[in-house]
Amino acid sequence: MNDGRDASFDKFRALGFPTTQLENYKYTDLSQALSIDYGLNINRLNVPVNPYEVFTCDVPGIHSYLYFVVNDGFYPVNDNRNDTLPEGVIIGSLSEVSKLHPELVAKYYGKLSSTKNDGLVAFNGAFAQDGIFMYVPKNVQLDRPVQLVNIMRSDVDFMANSHNLIILEDGAKAQLLVCDHTVNDVHFVSNRVTEVFVAENASYEHYKLENTHNKTTNLSTLLIDQKDSSNVLANVITLHNGLTRNMIEIAVNGEHCDTTLAGMVIGDKNQQVDNFTSILHNKPNCTSRELFKYVLDDVSKGAFTGKLYVARDAQKTAAFQTNKNILLNRSAKMRTKPQLEIYADDVKCSHGATIGQLDESALFYMRQRGIPQKEARLLLMFAFTADVIEDIRIDALKDRMKLLVEKRLRGELSKCEGCVICQ
Repeated sequence: MNDGRDASFDKFRALGFPTTQLENYKYTDLSQALSIDYGLNINRLNVPVNPYEVFTCDVPGIHSYLYFVVNDGFYPVNDNRNDTLPEGVIIGSLSEVSKLHPELVAKYYGKLSSTKNDGLVAFNGAFAQDGIFMYVPKNVQLDRPVQLVNIMRSDVDFMANSHNLIILEDGAKAQLLVCDHTVNDVHFVSNRVTEVFVAENASYEHYKLENTHNKTTNLSTLLIDQKDSSNVLANVITLHNGLTRNMIEIAVNGEHCDTTLAGMVIGDKNQQVDNFTSILHNKPNCTSRELFKYVLDDVSKGAFTGKLYVARDAQKTAAFQTNKNILLNRSAKMRTKPQLEIYADDVKCSHGATIGQLDESALFYMRQRGIPQKEARLLLMFAFTADVIEDIRIDALKDRMKLLVEKRLRGELSKCEGCVICQ
């Protein structure tokens, strides 16, 4: 992990933290969040929290392999009682696995992130010392999801930099659910980079649920490499936050791939969420579908920048992108920038974006049938977000998300009821 650290620091020194002067960050102002003096756990001091004692996931019916990253370090105690991973599967601390299996980690670590000309990614490469590592060998299918809970815990303002590495060999199948939580009422910056390699005929699902507090700045970079005939689903949902920037790049580097990218944001007060996405079709005969939806209230801000790229040789590509947004009052702001960059001539591609308010005629229709205005608004907002939830392929998680989204739309602080941290 140390091999590329100096190069990353040199790149960060040249780039610095991104500002709104950069086109890719024109809607994400990090100046206030990064003006605070944050602590960094350079010397790897133990954090006094046992996540297994304070976290209980209450998603009914879900049975997962549960792991924790506390701040920027993998929690070393595995409490998956009586759970045995399939033969050949490795899940654990990236730092420890890099010592036990150096050839495996060296083959993949930094291969996607080191190519990014981004100050946040470079800073992560310079300072990240741990994260989760997941390796699923050829033709092995995990029988249940892997759940990763990122917990921010500190008595002082704190920045965490972690790096996750996910590898699926040919024909492998895995689902990863990432949950972001905070413990203390201090300022946090979470700068996490996740590299995912999905080999031929493999299937990978990535779910990310953010439920943090309004002093949290969540900076997430997800980089996925797809090979021939692979299937990838990424679903990113932000229910409560301070300032969030999700950068997602999926490189379709094989033929006959299928890619689904979905996301949802529910924002109020002064929350801000920026989703910056790219789906890069570099090979022919592939399909992708992208859908992001925002519901914004009060003085919250949202931004969506999505690019569909089709290379010259990527003929027979079918790629579709949609961004739909509802502003519940005049103070909320949404900025959207859908993009198509197409160099092939035999493709089916489209993009579209809408920004509007709730349908007054639909509200009138429902009130005429005895539904109170508050409930009618709730029903319309829930129906608006339903197709993003339907993209979730874990039934227990889908049912739980419906409840959490409904609570959030009612104005409740939609934390997991079983999570002591979030009470």
